[in-house]
Amino acid sequence: FLSGGAFMVVDRTGTLRRGVGRLVKSLEGRDRLVIPLVSLVFAAGGALINMGEEIIALVPVLLVLSNRMGYRPLVAAAISLGPAIVGASFGPANPFQAVISRQIAELPLLSGSAVELSLLAVCLTVWIIGTMRYAARTRPEAAAVAGSVETDLPLGGRGLMVLLIVLLTFAVFVYGVVWLEWGFDEMSALFLTMGVLAGIVGGLGVTGTAEAFAEGFMAMAPAAIMVGLARAISYVLGQGAVIDTIVHGLAIPLSHLPAALAAVGMVPVQALIHLPVPSVSGQAVLTLPVLVPLSDLLGLSRQATVLAYQIGAGLCELLTPTNGALMAVLAAAGVRYEDWLRFVTPLYGIMVGLGIVGLIVAVALG
Repeated sequence: FLSGGAFMVVDRTGTLRRGVGRLVKSLEGRDRLVIPLVSLVFAAGGALINMGEEIIALVPVLLVLSNRMGYRPLVAAAISLGPAIVGASFGPANPFQAVISRQIAELPLLSGSAVELSLLAVCLTVWIIGTMRYAARTRPEAAAVAGSVETDLPLGGRGLMVLLIVLLTFAVFVYGVVWLEWGFDEMSALFLTMGVLAGIVGGLGVTGTAEAFAEGFMAMAPAAIMVGLARAISYVLGQGAVIDTIVHGLAIPLSHLPAALAAVGMVPVQALIHLPVPSVSGQAVLTLPVLVPLSDLLGLSRQATVLAYQIGAGLCELLTPTNGALMAVLAAAGVRYEDWLRFVTPLYGIMVGLGIVGLIVAVALG
């Protein structure tokens, strides 16, 4: 709520739209570079800190950027949350997937990282190409919207000050999340401070700043409800021991398969479990204590078991409606879930296919 309110305040000053407009103008003729560049930044965030819900706060900025370039709102989600999820799935230093899964499997920290980095490079390339193709295909329909955004006016002294406040906020945000392990309380305080300072410096006054905050709260309400509902579903299934039953029922058939087929079979098993368990770290704690001993009995390497978990659970974050971050970003961007599914399903299928090929190669190499 506070991040949405803060960015609404910045938007009311006109600084954000004008700043993005100048950025796009400076990239005139090369504006398609924005998609891979922004995607690489968010992929790095996913690979390093499992970035997901933090992106909700950045949706207003991404919408202005995609709107100014004539792209549909879906592109704003595709250049942020999409690459972040791909990066998180195969980032060997991701503490919430790679690190915790290796700890449970009693493996060295960077064990099997060469395969993961290879899959990360290939899958991220697939995602960026798919996003660029979608953006180019749908851009003419959205071009009229981009032309209506006022971005050609000079920033002025107040605008430059507001832009400096926003940039400083992002710098503190990254430092706090990566090095100080900030949670939602600290991030909320940071965005509240940014909104108040931007409103006063931008000339909105106390009343205008408060009204912009309230409008931002209203815009973020659907996203907040999505997060709460998604977590409630997972909580109910966990408290009712439904998830344990699902894990047991899916793991038993794997014990009757050859090692290579069992490794491949773990991918859809992990994907199915991720629907009621949208937390990747929670899923690692739930499933790997069952699947790791099973892989030992089958003569399957533990690295392969961990990789199957990353492919199945990690990439499934792109699809599952119980993923609060996904539903919140889509709601904040005004993107219908079924439209997102039509865009992401082919790319998801390609990436899972590539992941399975990589898994088979990893098993063959021992």
